[in-house]
Amino acid sequence: MKYNFDEIIDRRGTHSVKWDWAKENILPMWVADMDFKTAPKVLHAIAEKVSHGIFGYGTIPESFNESVITWWETHHHFTIEKEWLLPTTGILPSLSAIVRTFVKPDEQIILQTPVYNHFFTLLENYGCHLVCNDLKYEDGNYAIDFEDLEIKASDPKTKLLLFCNPHNPVGKVWTRDDLEKIAEICSRNNVMVVSDEIHSDLIFADRPHIPFISIAQNYNLDSVTCGSPCKTFNFSGLPVSYLICRNKTILQQVRKMLELQENSYPNPIAMEALIAAYTEGQEWMGELKGYLYRNFIYLRDFCSEHLPKIKVIPLEATYLVWLDCTALGKSSDELSKILLMEGKVWLNSGTMYGASGEGFLRINIGCPRELLTDGLERLKKSFEEI
Repeated sequence: MKYNFDEIIDRRGTHSVKWDWAKENILPMWVADMDFKTAPKVLHAIAEKVSHGIFGYGTIPESFNESVITWWETHHHFTIEKEWLLPTTGILPSLSAIVRTFVKPDEQIILQTPVYNHFFTLLENYGCHLVCNDLKYEDGNYAIDFEDLEIKASDPKTKLLLFCNPHNPVGKVWTRDDLEKIAEICSRNNVMVVSDEIHSDLIFADRPHIPFISIAQNYNLDSVTCGSPCKTFNFSGLPVSYLICRNKTILQQVRKMLELQENSYPNPIAMEALIAAYTEGQEWMGELKGYLYRNFIYLRDFCSEHLPKIKVIPLEATYLVWLDCTALGKSSDELSKILLMEGKVWLNSGTMYGASGEGFLRINIGCPRELLTDGLERLKKSFEEI
């Protein structure tokens, strides 16, 4: 390989949430933060920007829009018009602005749980009502419960579906049929769909990522797609993102809310990172995906041999693996505590992602194989004692 993903980089003492929140003897495998340096081309672009030495007010360069448009056309086979784009300061601020623009506090938003934990935080902070459309789980596979979605969407108080595409934490890539059914149900019930597609580049399944907007455009449906290179290229500490929407009025309203929140302008260095990632990062991303999937196979085989009671959910996307530990007969919180206290390894409890995550754990495999092996050995030792 051209890029060395086996390199161990000491991140302690760098003000890292992942590493500096953990005690010295704890191996952190929780938050969605990889332990790889970002692509060299991204590092070079950042260094060039820093070397200039002046960090005054700037503008959105045309290359920002061009790089996003080219990336989506090349990798997701979807053509974006420049007028459909709104540069933003990160996925969560964007989602917050959308929710606060189009949903009143006494109205409802659908989440398809178990789902990204910050969705819950975002809705709690605003105070609007949450409705769970739990994913169906059977024989190690997740699917959308469309009958329940129809019921939840038909409630007049339901205004928005916050959709995770691909899905975190279950690592699911949704099919065209899945997206068509969502679009049909939500258009018929006048429910806006906001699609978080931050993991859209990290797909390992044979089928491609299908942007929700490519489906929604065929329906009478308001939708906004949120994108960012931050997870793919591992620079979440430089938050930068963009919204894609064919409805200019919606984008204008969201832009106004971002301005009201004093959060409307992306960091100039983060913009340079995005442009470099999308224009020169394809080769690095390809090698990263190969490394990540080999890590998944290693984890899956390790569990099959040493931890047969743990069911590893197939990983179709992301570097976050969902582990079914229900056969161990303990709650997710109990398991994560045992691992932390006895095994000195930090995984996420499944209930962080909603009540339907009970009995599950989430593990981050975005790390050098040596660290992954260490973490799995700690898992094995802890679970053997259970």
